[in-house]
This record gives sequence, structure tokens and C-alpha cells, in this order.
Amino acid sequence: MPTTATVSSAQAIRPHWSKTNDRCWYQTTDPTGRQSFFVVDIQQKSRKPAFDRQRLAVAMSGALQEDISANDLSVDFIQFGKSNTELLLLADNKSWALDLETYNLRAVDALEVSQAGRLYLPPRRSQASGESAQVLIENRLPHELRIFWVTPDGDERSYGEIGAGKTHRTSTYVGHTWLLKSDGENLGCFSAQGGDRFVIDAKAIENVVRREAADLGPSNGRSIRHHLTAPDESWVPFVRDHNLWLRNGSEEKKLSHDGTEEKSFARRGSDQPQVYWSADSKFLVAFQTTSGTERTVSMVESSPKNQLQPRLQTHKYPKPGDDISVTQVRLFSLADMEEIPVSDELLKNPWSIQFDGWSASNETFYVHYNARGHQTIRVVGISAKTGAAKPIIEETSSTFIQYSDPGKSVFESLPGEQILWASERSGWNHLYRYARESGKLLNAVTSGEWNVKRIENVDRDAGVIWFYAVGIHPGQDPYHEHFCRVNFDGSELRILTEGDGTHKVTLQQDDQFLIDTYSRVDMAPVTELRSAEEGELICELAKDDTAGQFGDRRVTERFVAKGRDGKTDIWGIIHWPRELDLTKKYPIVESIYAGPHDHHVPKSFRSRYQTQHRIADEGMIVVQIDGMGTAWRSKEFHDVCYKNVKDAGFPDRIAWIQAAAKKFPHMDTSRVGIYGGSAGGQNAMAALLWHNEFYKVAIADCGCHDNRMDKIWWNEQWMGWPIDESYRENSNTENAHLLKGNLMLIVGELDRNVDPASTTQVVHQLIQHDKDFEFVLVTGTGHGSAETPWASRKRLNFLKQHLSVP
Repeated sequence: MPTTATVSSAQAIRPHWSKTNDRCWYQTTDPTGRQSFFVVDIQQKSRKPAFDRQRLAVAMSGALQEDISANDLSVDFIQFGKSNTELLLLADNKSWALDLETYNLRAVDALEVSQAGRLYLPPRRSQASGESAQVLIENRLPHELRIFWVTPDGDERSYGEIGAGKTHRTSTYVGHTWLLKSDGENLGCFSAQGGDRFVIDAKAIENVVRREAADLGPSNGRSIRHHLTAPDESWVPFVRDHNLWLRNGSEEKKLSHDGTEEKSFARRGSDQPQVYWSADSKFLVAFQTTSGTERTVSMVESSPKNQLQPRLQTHKYPKPGDDISVTQVRLFSLADMEEIPVSDELLKNPWSIQFDGWSASNETFYVHYNARGHQTIRVVGISAKTGAAKPIIEETSSTFIQYSDPGKSVFESLPGEQILWASERSGWNHLYRYARESGKLLNAVTSGEWNVKRIENVDRDAGVIWFYAVGIHPGQDPYHEHFCRVNFDGSELRILTEGDGTHKVTLQQDDQFLIDTYSRVDMAPVTELRSAEEGELICELAKDDTAGQFGDRRVTERFVAKGRDGKTDIWGIIHWPRELDLTKKYPIVESIYAGPHDHHVPKSFRSRYQTQHRIADEGMIVVQIDGMGTAWRSKEFHDVCYKNVKDAGFPDRIAWIQAAAKKFPHMDTSRVGIYGGSAGGQNAMAALLWHNEFYKVAIADCGCHDNRMDKIWWNEQWMGWPIDESYRENSNTENAHLLKGNLMLIVGELDRNVDPASTTQVVHQLIQHDKDFEFVLVTGTGHGSAETPWASRKRLNFLKQHLSVP
């Protein structure tokens, strides 16, 4: 008996549990496309096929009076029976009870299935996922159903009909949304989880969950709901002539007197105020916003689909250094309808201010303040009686605080008037617990030379935090994500996953078990069932066939070498040509993206990297590397990027490529090219400005070539505020005269992510300095136009031409 199920590709394993949680079953799709079912015995820590296919085929042949072979046997769904020796089956659109000892088979009533809350309306857009899934839909309605896939853009694509009394199986991906209709009416939809079975009958349609459209997006754990009406239902705030008013029936009270169009109490894009009442209705906090510069970017759509003449497109696009909208905190006492001035000493020059609730006594309210420049973040407590402000928690950095990453900006309320806070103060991203009122540090929840990557769940009742960590398993790739748990007081830290790979976990049965799927770029996914308490392995559930995915040999593999300092490990991957001839020398092409907001080299398994393998298969060796200046190593590693994005880790990348070439002599370091898009486009051109002794060819797509031209939030985070000389020093545009080598610039004329003028200004400077280069303007496209078929072909041919690839 095989110890694991071999499956064809990354697919979701969804267990179906017995009532006592001592057994579960799941299904897989093997490389031939056949459904296989397995049962796990939790106590025995074992798994086995749910039934003997040969014996069941014989039993089914007898029951249906026709010859059915084991290969032809089609079982759509199973359930546990009344005893451990009985299994319920859905096969041939009929329900059966199977005695696992005798293999007697008898027809039974239709299998029931619990799907409470799984069908909902209105439809959500599909979420991207690499995990394949199988969905079974039984139509028990007296009429035909039509099934539609809801795309990530919200479009509906028909996938045919399901006749009355018929069963339909479809292959999909976890997170994809499927919509069921009848006579054009939406009946319900569901999001695939893997191993799903939906019985569509009158009861299922009656129990469809109706949700408000506003509730369909991802929730923000930090957001505080604000209600206009006072808790005691006495007053309702409103805005008139940009001032704050209160209404109680026919009675109206004016609270503010300085509101103007530029300094309004109305929420942006709304005519309603942003207010937060104390629970006793005695105090009201309101946010007043002073409008900033409304910078716009205009683009010419040269070839509209519905008209001959060009069309001008304009959209809002704040850039570094712009005047931004500024929030002011205003406090009002309802006892005398007077304002209590709030001290702004701790709230000056904000990038953002967010309300974070009232104390239990209603004597203090809290705000989360992020100073412009992102070097100071603090929680401020403000007295409702006096308006006096005091710092509760304060975080400072001489470089930057990465406020934009949820894993590095954790700020959650805990029971007992406590706060969970993330900080890199130790040089690594960890969690800390504070007393909310006093600001006293209660304890470090996590510590060590590794990072908390993101929180999966905070169990406030059990006092447990479930989270992913990177770098926590010594000896593994430091970017591998592992799943962990820890108590609020920092005790009983448990690393719940082990395998050498990056992990994705789903918790099961009230957090008693977890399904752990892990992989690497050179190893297809392995799925395990583990205890969620200690991480103890119960059994391996499935293992994808790596060789079957890659073919005769791996075309992508990992490589690690020392960086610029001779001691720090730099991690990357190599994509080999599928027809690699070890007697030949191959040029090297780096696929670069060095945006400081994350690390970017893939860590999980893919059987094919479309762009990288397409280039490699044309006779080049493609590499991807995470150098210093990118995220999720140490804070010191990350800080290299500060006011220094032109560095892009190039000294580490060059050292890594040279080390790889020593190990693999068929890599030719005299012919090195580079390409990238967006921040990667900026990086690619920078290679020919500051490292042209090593890189000879570059293709830069939609690059943010001057950080003053790009979006405000991203660039001020890494380059700082106010704007200083470092912006000029890091600009490809300002340094275009340094160009040596073969450069292709690509841009889409309708790029709304990075201002297309960022590229055309580089073009202007190159012309002024009489530099030779290629410029490709792709009409009718936006960001990432180099990935369109025409432009990607030009990119490939440019690489081949200038790297001397026949």
C-alpha cells in the first residue's frame, strides 16, 4: 500500500470529518485524472484508501447489472456511515451504502450534506489561487441550472447547464467563485475550497446567505466602525456648510465654526462626518480634514476603440513631496455643547491618523499616528476631559518604518485593555504586548533572529496567536514561511510545520488540526495532517510528482552564495534551458525586481515560469535573486535601500552570479543581460548606469525611473520626506548620461500605475546626451506592457541579438 497519494498538481486537500473527530476522509485527483478517496485514522496515525476499487467494481456491477471495471468505476462523493464498517457513496447519480467487510452494496436515500452558509449572494469576484480543486454540484431542482465562473474582474463566464436530477463535476481553483442561475435569476454562489459537494434543492436556495455588498471585501482588523447616531440615540451628527452639527428631532446644534471647503468635517468622497462617540454619549470625537494638492496625471489614448480621434485620460495621482490631506482630531463635550481643544504636539504633520477606540471608563480615547516620512509611529491617548495627549506606544527609526506591510504594522486590541504591537526594534520583526492605558510593556510575545511574517488569527478567548514566521528554521531558506503559535505572554512558542519548504496551512475542527501543504521551487507540494497543539505529524496525505511536473530533469533550482560582505547568504534560483548542452557556454539573463516592500524570488513550486522559461528555452540561463535592500531578512539587510534604491542589491547580485558561474562553468559571465518591469524597470536601467562593466544588455518596462515621478506612498517610504538630493542621485533620468550598453525602454501609453512620463523623460535625456537605445511605446496598454505578446517578442529578440544567441 502506498504511504501517500500521488497527485497531478498543486491541489487543495479538504478533509471531511466524522462527528467524533477520530476519522476524516478526503479526495485527490491522480495524474490520470481519476478521483481517489482516502480515510485517515487519527488515533492510529494512518491513512488508507477508503475502499477497494476492484471489490467495489464487482459489487457495483452486480447492483447495476452491467460490467464495470475498476478503471471505469466512478465515485463522486462519499460519507461516513453509522459504523466504522459502513461507507456511503454517490456513484452513477445514485446513493449507496457499502459494507466494508462484506462489500455488500444497497441503494439508500439521497446523501445529505451540510452546506449552511456556503451559498451566498451577491457574488464575489474570484480570488487568485494556485491550488486546484474539484467541485461536485447535484441539481435536485425540477428545472435546469446554468453555471457561471465569476472572473477576478467580476465578469460572468458561462460553463454550461446542469439538467434536473443531474450531477456536474468541474475542475477549478481554491478561491474561485461559481454562480448558479435559473431563467437569468441568480440563485446562489459559492467559493471553491476543494473537495466541495453542493446539493442544490429548494432548501439550499431558501438558506442562501444574503450579504451587503460592502461586506464582501476583506476585513481590516484595525478599522473601528463609526456610527453616526449617539449610543443613547439622542443626537445625530451631520455636516452643513462643512461644519459639524447635531440634530435631535427638530432641534439642531452647531458644534464647529471654522469649516470651509478646504477644511471640512465631511468624510472624503461623502457628505457624512467621521465621528466616534464615547459609550456614555457624553463625548464626540470628529475628524476634520484639510485638503491637500489634487495632482492629476494625463495620458493620451492614441487609438480608442470607439472613435478615430485620440482621447485624453486624466486621473488623480499624488507624487512625493505633494501637499497631502491632513487630519485634525476635534473633541466635543455634549454636556455643554463645547469643544475641548486637543493638544496636537504628538500629532503634528501626520501621514495618517486612525481612531482606535475608547477606554472602558470613557475617560480616554486613542488614535494611531503615522508621521509623514514614516520614521515615527505612535499610539496616543487623549483625555476626554482636558484634551491632553500622552504617548502610549512610540516607535521611531532613523531610516523607515514599513507601515504599508500588514505584518510589520500589527496593531490590535487584546482583552484586558491591552495592545498587540509589531516592531523591528530588535533588528527583527516581532510582536509585543502593552497595557493600553499606561503604555507599559508587558512582554515580548516573540523574539529571536527571525521575523513574524503575518498573523493568521488571534484567539482572544484562548490567549493564542497563530502566525507565519520566516527564518525560524535554521538551515532552511530564510524566506520559507512556517506556521507557529504562541501564547499572549510569550510562552509555549510552537513551530507547527517542519518540512524544508514554504508552508500554507488551514486550521481544522475548531483549531484542533491543521492541513499543511509545503513546497519549494525544486520540489512539488507535499500535504500533511498535523496536530495544531504541538505540530505533531499525524500522517502524510499527498505528495505531488516532482519528476512528472519537470520532466527528465529539474529546469529550476535553488542556489545560495555570499553577498557583498562575504558573510551574508544571498538566495536565488536558476532557470535552465530545457535542452541544456553542458559542452556549451550560455549567456545569463537576470529577471529583476528589487522593490523594497517585499522579497521577490519565488519560493513555492511551479512547473512552469512562463516568461523566464520562454527566455531560457531560447538559449539563455535566467536567474532571479533577492539582494540586500529587500524585505524579510534583518532590519539591517533591509535598510540598505533607504535613500538608496539605485543600489538594488547589485553588489550582492553580481557576487551571486559570479559564484554560480564558478559552480556551473556553462554560465558565461561575459554575456549578462537583465530585464524587469515597474521597480524592476528602474533596476534594469540602473544596471547599465552604475554596473555596466558587468551587465551588457537591459530591457526596462514601465520603470519608475525617477522616484519624484512615481506614487507618493511607495517612494516616500523608501526615499524619505521631505524631498532631498537623494532623489536626484538615485534618478535614472538625472543620470542618463552614464549609460553604457544596449538598452530597450518599453512603456504602455495608458499606464495608471507608474506615470508614463517617467519613461519618456528618460527618453528625452538620452536623446539630449546622444545615446543609442531602443524605445518601444505600446499603444492601448497599461502597466506591464512588456508582457503583451508583441512586446515580449521584441524583448526576447533584443536579448538574443545583443547576447549573441543564435
